[in-house]
Amino acid sequence: MSKWTRAFAGSLLIAGLLCAGAQAARSETGSPRVMEGPMVGVPAPEALSVWVRLSGEHEAVLEVSATKHFRQAVASPPARPSRDRDDCTAVLRVDGLSPATPYFYRILVNGKPDPYLEIFQTKTAPAGPAKFTVAFGSCPRVQRDRVQPIWASLQAAGPDLFFWIGDNIYGDTLDPQALAEEYRRQRAVASLQGFITAVPQLAVWDDHDFGLNDHDRTNPVKEASLGIFRQYWANPSYGLPDTPGVFFRQAYGGVDFFLLDCRYHRDPNTDPDTPEKTFLGAGQLAWLQRELKASTAPFKVLVSGSGWTCAKGPGGDSWASFLHERDRLFDFIRDEGVTGVILLSGDTHVGEFNAIPRSDQGGYDLYDLVSSPLAQQANTGWRKRFPELRVRTPHEGDNAGMLRFDMTGPVPSVELNLMDVNGKPVWTPVVLTPEDLKNGAATARKNSDFKTE
Repeated sequence: MSKWTRAFAGSLLIAGLLCAGAQAARSETGSPRVMEGPMVGVPAPEALSVWVRLSGEHEAVLEVSATKHFRQAVASPPARPSRDRDDCTAVLRVDGLSPATPYFYRILVNGKPDPYLEIFQTKTAPAGPAKFTVAFGSCPRVQRDRVQPIWASLQAAGPDLFFWIGDNIYGDTLDPQALAEEYRRQRAVASLQGFITAVPQLAVWDDHDFGLNDHDRTNPVKEASLGIFRQYWANPSYGLPDTPGVFFRQAYGGVDFFLLDCRYHRDPNTDPDTPEKTFLGAGQLAWLQRELKASTAPFKVLVSGSGWTCAKGPGGDSWASFLHERDRLFDFIRDEGVTGVILLSGDTHVGEFNAIPRSDQGGYDLYDLVSSPLAQQANTGWRKRFPELRVRTPHEGDNAGMLRFDMTGPVPSVELNLMDVNGKPVWTPVVLTPEDLKNGAATARKNSDFKTE
């Protein structure tokens, strides 16, 4: 054998060994990677949380850096989600960061940067009172709108926080795996990707992501629905140890937000509206009253998937079917001197701005800003519904709620409005201060476009 023949044979042997090594190193499930996400979760002044769903039972790590080069990166503890236990989803958290600071982040899968993902950027929450914007909405229906252009407009608007307040998916099923599949479909909408990688996302549910249309405590798979919900969001908490649900309290920039579970403990809408009929359930109602009384924030925002006004009437799928409990809560706010309460809701498939003039009962007027739908055809049913007081003419088109807070000056303020699908304000906004939201203040009729004597 000549020296050239021997050299060629040796090259073939080396190539064969390298090929065999590559085959051995290759995963049987393909390249380990993130399938859905990343999505920024619960905000904190000194921490970042990011949700991901992996392609398999791999190890995931969140790496955060002040620079794009990641020379002094901080890493989260590794997570190895299970396919059976949590559908390969994980929430990764890095602590020890600085408040109100932009950071770059990336996801490591099995110790290496995910080759299919870029580097992302978000920021930590402020440590105290701040100027900031909260956006919210409900009812993006991927079956009716796979493009959902409002997400690009929201990304351009750049809110500091976003609330999904119900019908986040249209599961309409008693099969938990079908619910999970619908979460994956919604989470994969192309226009959504840039928004969820940059802005913290928090969520509660309504009927279509809880079970069937208008579903309540009788839902036979509500425990499984709650389990799926927890897999697909990165909230700070979910209910209480002795009171299951998706409700929680979140502080941000000097404001307290109370996101409510309007399904898990809810009696059927069509039950007679007696003092015993419950919307929140005894445990959640007691929690809300306790937390409201303890809050010292100038503004306290109550978030419900179902509308707060009486517009839908008895038996309707809203607080209108639970007026005893609603008014008992409003009486508590008045009697305990709880100031600064603002109401948010969704569900109606039309953008609304209503008010409940509680100044007539010795309290103060409560505003209900309603954002729906984020993405699907609006309806005209509002024309047959009559809330206590309309503040603005309803908007028949895709929309998102916008609350612009300034908590830095001597008089805190909030501007309330809706944004249309193109990112434009829908109405002349209403601006409120804490003085407008305390017992004896009567502002709703003055702020309403529908003047009454």
